[in-house]
Amino acid sequence: MAKINMKTNLNVAADEVWKLIGGFNTLPDWHPAIKKSELEEEGSMRRLSLTGGGTIVEKLERLDDSERVYTYSIIDSPLPVSNYTATIRVKEDGEGKTTVEWSSEFEAKGAAENEAMDVIAGIYQVGFDNLKKIFGG
Repeated sequence: MAKINMKTNLNVAADEVWKLIGGFNTLPDWHPAIKKSELEEEGSMRRLSLTGGGTIVEKLERLDDSERVYTYSIIDSPLPVSNYTATIRVKEDGEGKTTVEWSSEFEAKGAAENEAMDVIAGIYQVGFDNLKKIFGG
């Protein structure tokens, strides 16, 4: 299984970051690759419409607002991965600074493992770059 763990630091309180990214349906609010998110199955699934076309269906596995963390899995996607599970976590670093951590485990599908890892890391980096634009980093 491939594993990715990426982090970014932001100069804003963790609660402010969590308000933006902590909702399972808020990905289009901060990630440029996501045009629209629609909740299904009473909020336990989301259907993401990608900016360049395509759809990803994800399932919420765990959400804890007090810990500022949620875990989700991909049910259907054009990405070169299978058995994908990821966690987004927001941690207070003190003095108004925050670390956002995005990690995942998956198997490559239809691509070499290093290529699949590059695709996923690129997705995370685009999101982190936009968070830095929004909050400063």
